Amino acid sequence: MEIVKPRSADEPLLLHVLEQYHYLGYNYTIGENIRYIVRDGKGRLLAAAVWGSAALKVKLRDQWIGWDAAKRMSNLSLLVNNTRYLIMPWVHVPHLASHLLGRMSRRISTDWQERYGHQVLLAETFVQHDLYPGTCYRAANWQLLGVTAGRSRRDRFSTCSVPQKLIFVYPLTPLRHLRQSLLATAPCTT
Repeated sequence: MEIVKPRSADEPLLLHVLEQYHYLGYNYTIGENIRYIVRDGKGRLLAAAVWGSAALKVKLRDQWIGWDAAKRMSNLSLLVNNTRYLIMPWVHVPHLASHLLGRMSRRISTDWQERYGHQVLLAETFVQHDLYPGTCYRAANWQLLGVTAGRSRRDRFSTCSVPQKLIFVYPLTPLRHLRQSLLATAPCTT
């Protein structure tokens, strides 16, 4: 598993396979992000993934954490969103998707700390349940919180309708520390 850095030799490959084979396509990621590719021992591409900044507002996630609006705005940077995950369509290895997801989940906080200078404590993802049941997330012990309302970040006036998605979360730190950290008030920086 390798991190794909901006302007690296692997960046065009990652962008191409996500655009070509992921059902949502891929153009770019806004904000902080880490992108991975996975190859086998012979260098053949197996998978690609993108982890980015967390969604601004997710009612069920925010309720699960216990956030009010101020705590959410103060601590949102402690969350990371698995925005794209793709096992290449020609790869057929049982349990590979959950295995790789587990490996990424174990290292994302360290990689994030090295790249951005702060930790992430909770991972989230959204799975379009009319297309995918979220099997690899369930198998990798991600917790299903429920289903989104079917709105997007561009829907300021409740007029856009997007497919509902399953909301999964995965604590990257022990649960007793997770909620304490996510509910803490971040110190003011001036």
